[in-house]
Amino acid sequence: MWCVLSMALEYWGKICPRKVAIFGYSAAMDDESEESEALLATPLHDNPAGNRVIVLIGLMGAGKSTVGRRLAARLGVNFLDTDSEIEAAAGMSIPEIFEKHGEPAFRRGETRVIERLLQDMSKGNPPGGVLATGGGAFMDPETRKNIELYGVSIWLRADVELLLKRVARRNNRPLLKHGDARETMLRLRDERYPVYALADIVVESVEAPHEEVVDMILEKLDTYFSSPEGVTI
Repeated sequence: MWCVLSMALEYWGKICPRKVAIFGYSAAMDDESEESEALLATPLHDNPAGNRVIVLIGLMGAGKSTVGRRLAARLGVNFLDTDSEIEAAAGMSIPEIFEKHGEPAFRRGETRVIERLLQDMSKGNPPGGVLATGGGAFMDPETRKNIELYGVSIWLRADVELLLKRVARRNNRPLLKHGDARETMLRLRDERYPVYALADIVVESVEAPHEEVVDMILEKLDTYFSSPEGVTI
């Protein structure tokens, strides 16, 4: 299944690259005209990352996709969401993939898809961009290695209570389908936060307008890339 998925994703990206993501918002947002116009009207900020892909990581509800679109718009670069890319190529939702093939199979495919997206985005037009990843993606050592090779990782860190408040608005989280959502989120926090802490940059995802989080990211990106060697901040 995942061999076919990878081939489908590669083909789909080639035949309609401009539809996939254009200056900060993806095809999934085409119907949200007011939000799209607001994003495009946002003043641009020089992209300190150059051809390196800005990769957003964090637990579900951290705001990776929402903040990522706005960040890409501010930088004048493309935005992609790995879950959306996988769903479009597979022709099924992430919950359906989990149900039919299981999480281990999904993670194996996710690793390959992220590698290809990083490679393509680093050579894109414009080069670089913003990539929002699924909550479990950064747990994979191979994915972390590829992000280090092609990009810069940013952990959107958020309090569990805020995450629970956000994810309650949508019922499409496979890992929250069974059992107590709070217990699951606390377990994921304990398992993943030590690994997320390996990210190049950490930004607090707070209860504030998304643009404020974008401003914090831009400030830390400027600081990170102004360092001769780059430092974890």
